[in-house]
Amino acid sequence: MSHAWMPTSPCGDGCLTEDGPTVAFPRRVLRFGCAISVVVAALLTAPLLLVLRGRGRELLVRTIFRAVLRSFGVKLAVHGGTDFLAAPAGRGALVVNNHISWLDIVAINALRPMRALAKVEIGGWPVLGTLVRRGGSIFLDRTRLRTLPGTMTELADALRSGSLVNVTPEGTTWCGLASGRFTTATFQAAIDGGVPVRPVALRYRLSDGRETSRPAFVGPESLIASLRRVAALRGLVLEVHVCPEIAPGRAEDRRSLAELAEASVHSALGTVRIPPQRRRLVATTGPATLRVVGSVVAPAATSVTHSTVRVAVAPAVGPDTTPTV
Repeated sequence: MSHAWMPTSPCGDGCLTEDGPTVAFPRRVLRFGCAISVVVAALLTAPLLLVLRGRGRELLVRTIFRAVLRSFGVKLAVHGGTDFLAAPAGRGALVVNNHISWLDIVAINALRPMRALAKVEIGGWPVLGTLVRRGGSIFLDRTRLRTLPGTMTELADALRSGSLVNVTPEGTTWCGLASGRFTTATFQAAIDGGVPVRPVALRYRLSDGRETSRPAFVGPESLIASLRRVAALRGLVLEVHVCPEIAPGRAEDRRSLAELAEASVHSALGTVRIPPQRRRLVATTGPATLRVVGSVVAPAATSVTHSTVRVAVAPAVGPDTTPTV
């Protein structure tokens, strides 16, 4: 049952980019078969996870998640984060990223295995649900607000004990061409646990460089529908930008910490957030445009439902110059 505080996203089928290059039907079937084989292999090696420790266990888990990506034909392109990838185990951190697809958590664990704060529904998903449960996820029931304090306490305890925990602060998926605000509750757990925050920015593109929202898991669609769309894509590349960590004590409160992390993600992706428009309209330059003092606007015929855009800012020629979208 939903409530007023349930995270929502305006993204849906209308956000999906036009069809990119696809593979033939037999290749799609093969990809699903490979993914199922990976899950079976993960279940068979589960006893090893109880025995292995340290780098050996991390290597096995990372191999499983990378195999999932390879099964669906996804290439991982990592930028930055050498210190993070080479850091010894036992140092807790809150790892936060923008949320686009079910592939997000696979990519994060393909870099460095970690626990996750996940919605309870994920535990029942095919393929991914099994891997997430085996990884020691902390599950959040978003429909029951009364459970939130206890879940945040569990998260802070995990961080304090030296665990890396992956969180998606937007609370729901967006299409990737736009994103939501980072909520603050999980950042309080990082403050209480005395651990740094590591922002990670994700972007999906095709092999020719075009950004795509086809892998996004948005709107009311089923997971199976999203899996089928990903399996059909040819040349899908998942860019992972590992940003510098935000040290404990750098932000005075959880809101400031969330804003710092969110700004890091936008900086890595080259996106700009448009603040809520409450400013005075001062001029009309034509039937298709509006001008707002000191703010970026879109053509009047355009319905702006997303909270981030990529902008090209024109050189200033006077005090009333308006950047163009």
